[in-house]
Amino acid sequence: MTPKALVEKWVEAFNAGDARVIGDFYAPDAVNHQVANEPVVGKEAITAMFEVEFAQAEMVCLVENLFEDGDWAILEWKDPLGLRGCGFFQVKAGKIVFQRGYWDKLSFLRQHRLPLPTE
Repeated sequence: MTPKALVEKWVEAFNAGDARVIGDFYAPDAVNHQVANEPVVGKEAITAMFEVEFAQAEMVCLVENLFEDGDWAILEWKDPLGLRGCGFFQVKAGKIVFQRGYWDKLSFLRQHRLPLPTE
């Protein structure tokens, strides 16, 4: 599966809120670094992260652009509430080995009426 095709399937699973299916897209030692948070390392930890996030908020990824360059897929997205972001997925041997995402965490928390971080 090409990186672009894998990310298309990833978006389907994300929109279904299916953390287990999403977890299957990652290599055992994958890294998911949403820059608003600390990196999450390992397929099991990434799956658990999505389980928690899907329990906290209903999230929808609307693809605006999806590009492929070598072993990378680049996703530009928005959600129905107006949040926008982008994600970079490095895919090797049909699995995500590295993901980095950029989005506004404060806006996300406010939109979903989740607790704001304290300092």
